[in-house]
Amino acid sequence: MSDQERFQGKPVRRPETRPDQKDDPGATASEVSGPRPDMRTGDAAMRDPLAVDAATIPQIDALTLTRGRPLIVSDADEVLLQFMVGLERYLDTQDLWIDLRSFALSGNIKRKGTDEPVPPAEMPALLDAFFAASAHDLDVVPGAVDALAALSERAQIVILTNVPIEAKPRREASLAAQGIPYPVIANKGLKGGAVRRLADLVEAPVVFLDDIPHNLSSVAKAHTPAHLIHFIADPRLAKLLGPAKDSHLHTTDWAEARSFIEKTLDAEGF
Repeated sequence: MSDQERFQGKPVRRPETRPDQKDDPGATASEVSGPRPDMRTGDAAMRDPLAVDAATIPQIDALTLTRGRPLIVSDADEVLLQFMVGLERYLDTQDLWIDLRSFALSGNIKRKGTDEPVPPAEMPALLDAFFAASAHDLDVVPGAVDALAALSERAQIVILTNVPIEAKPRREASLAAQGIPYPVIANKGLKGGAVRRLADLVEAPVVFLDDIPHNLSSVAKAHTPAHLIHFIADPRLAKLLGPAKDSHLHTTDWAEARSFIEKTLDAEGF
């Protein structure tokens, strides 16, 4: 989740975050931050729902995908990995807690005992420390492993996550160690263009799961046949945000997501 999109106040630099990722509209750490970024960056992939970041293209082109076989493209944070649970666990070690009365980080992280909010100026350092300590070691969302294992019998699976390219090996290793051994693409910006490029490679049904509404919207624009699942693992966040307008399913549960995908593949003849 940055002080811009999922969690307001995403730091300028952290071990698993590029200097410019604080303004990444496709990143989970920037979503629970409240208002969206102002998009003043000159990077087209940050603004254009159809663009693909230059570093994402060779990763996609290096994949071995089977043409004619369905493809599931899944986000990681709050879809496969419990971002909020991990953040709360870290905050507890710092005598802090998060008050989830609104879909934001800034102003909602408070000191235990006094309930005094952490000042905005201290948020970058706080989130730096969290990502350094925990971002590579987040727990898998319940049900994800079994659901993906079953679905992999019928579809190819790719994980499209907005982390810096240098963080990709640790994220891929962390997921694989927990039973999610599928290729990881480190993306930047909105995800529509990347999903469209993947869809062009398979020429088959595509299912896309993400917790950020504007990622879902960008995929809806870039590849209109895609089946879109708005998945937010933490039910408190799901309740605060509500269904994305472009989603075909809004859920916090992998059993429900699996059932939807299986029925979608049945209807598509796969």
